Amino acid sequence: MPMNAALQGIADGGQATHAHTGAWVAGVLRSRISAGQLPPGTKLSEQKLSEALGVSRNTLREAFTVLAGESVVQRIPNRGVYVAAPGADDVREIYRVRRLIEPAAVLWGDIPAEALEGLEAIITTAKDAKAAGSVERMADANQELHKAFVALSGSGSLQELMEKVLAEMRLVFHAMATTPDFHSHYVERNAALVEQIRAGQREEAAAELRRYLDAAEHELLVHIGAVPEEPSSAEARPPEEPHPTK
Repeated sequence: MPMNAALQGIADGGQATHAHTGAWVAGVLRSRISAGQLPPGTKLSEQKLSEALGVSRNTLREAFTVLAGESVVQRIPNRGVYVAAPGADDVREIYRVRRLIEPAAVLWGDIPAEALEGLEAIITTAKDAKAAGSVERMADANQELHKAFVALSGSGSLQELMEKVLAEMRLVFHAMATTPDFHSHYVERNAALVEQIRAGQREEAAAELRRYLDAAEHELLVHIGAVPEEPSSAEARPPEEPHPTK
């Protein structure tokens, strides 16, 4: 999505007149990045953003400082501020955080009926997106599901942390835009996780979620060339010894 369109969405959404602070602006930009509206490499124009948000450039720079600390944007001297493109170290850090908070929320969080219905509705959306071959909608549903997992914790602080992680995660997903199978096979794994949660198999679901996150991290690192692709089981087997002549 072009930056102008993303900014139009901000203006149309109204302004929090009581909260024109760097933190508020950082939250607005983070949500747009998390939603995929500002892809990696997008230049964040101070003039356009300050006009669209109705804030001063100093306030905007405060927001940039916050987002730079989260590795969501990157300041390039003499060029400006750009939406970041996460590297291998960023991917590893994202998954360190996710492995700690997501399985714990699934294992110990509160899961009322309406929360379970919400999880199942996301799975339905993801399956529809898969059937339509929509990579973007599969990615959207995946983000929503993992956000909903953390929401089970009931902790506002953890949900705020997850919002930051998902903003960076969305930037990682852009690297997989030409690899639709990355998202499609996780649709089924997500559905299986929700089935385990519905069945009350929370320990099993938490353990499977950790394995799932391990696999996703490895797949991303392979895709960006940070680690070698593991050989298939057939390739990994040593050649068979020839049978002796009888």
